[in-house]
Amino acid sequence: MDIETLCCLLETRRRTGLLAFWALAYDETIARMDHSSRNTLDHCDILLRCFLLLSAFLCCGGSLLAQDVRLSEGPPLKVAVNRVNVGVTVTDAEGRFVHDLNRDEFQVYDDGVQQPIVEFLPFEEPAQVLLLIEGGPSVLFFAKGHVLAADQMVASLAPDDRVAIATYTKGLESVIDFTTDKAQARAALSAINFELGFSELNLFACVLRAVDVLSTYPGKKTIVLLSTGVDTSPDMNWEALRPKLQTADVRIIAVSLSADIRGPAKRRPVTAKERVDWAQLQTGFAEGDRALRELGRATGGRVYFVQGEKEFAKAYAEIADLLRHEYDLFFAPPQLDGEVHELRVEVKRPDAHVEYRPAYLAVATR
Repeated sequence: MDIETLCCLLETRRRTGLLAFWALAYDETIARMDHSSRNTLDHCDILLRCFLLLSAFLCCGGSLLAQDVRLSEGPPLKVAVNRVNVGVTVTDAEGRFVHDLNRDEFQVYDDGVQQPIVEFLPFEEPAQVLLLIEGGPSVLFFAKGHVLAADQMVASLAPDDRVAIATYTKGLESVIDFTTDKAQARAALSAINFELGFSELNLFACVLRAVDVLSTYPGKKTIVLLSTGVDTSPDMNWEALRPKLQTADVRIIAVSLSADIRGPAKRRPVTAKERVDWAQLQTGFAEGDRALRELGRATGGRVYFVQGEKEFAKAYAEIADLLRHEYDLFFAPPQLDGEVHELRVEVKRPDAHVEYRPAYLAVATR
């Protein structure tokens, strides 16, 4: 893809949204037909789809925009004793979960003060996983295969793990609600139509909505986010969003989908102007990467930056293993002052990587 075209795509998307973006996508598809050695019929099919979608949008006044469909909310979590539960994932240098740790190897700190661990549960627990997938052009043209490869991650979940699938552009759109039927979930994943909902990419707003819903469910909750990290959420203040994510007890594991969009075209030398445009484009990608890192860091999760089928397959296999394995540490909060308290967990094991939510809200439970 031409650097200048990519920059125009991103800038036009920011300024004028769906219609102009599709016009540029139409032009880019023609360019690919002229310069690529791939099968012409494949490109004709893409071109035809672009034209039909653009025509449909013009005829129906934009009714193809994604609808904001809510995931069903689970039962409220009620706790009889005031204590803090910190879920901790510990992996080795190879990214494998460390299974053989005991209570004495953990230390928990509340605002820098070590707290006694009153309960320690090193066991597997059924996972509740929301597979949240970016919709729109970037997935349709560049990353659809990597998204569909998540099928193996769904298939690897344990029989009693529950999985839901949703997409996002302007808002959340539920694909399938929580189910233990992995075959049904895999069928729903393969049937997602990425040609609909080409609108804004309100990443932060949609993640916040998903976190709000998942916070009402008991047990382990994880969002596996497949995204470029691009965000167009209106009036979204990250400084205000961070504390809510930190205290929600919902982990976000992100997989970046932008790798295949970053590579410059190799069909001809790059001009001076294109080098400037390319630098601007990389700045945009860096912002997306930073967004994914912040989401993972704020929730005690992680982010994968991978490229190619093998790396995606390895990442999905690793995620499937991590979703279920977690140490549960409990301590009594020193005070219930209604404030956000910083958490820190340390493990007495060389080369161990520790992940946990970084904060909690010290309020009395009922």
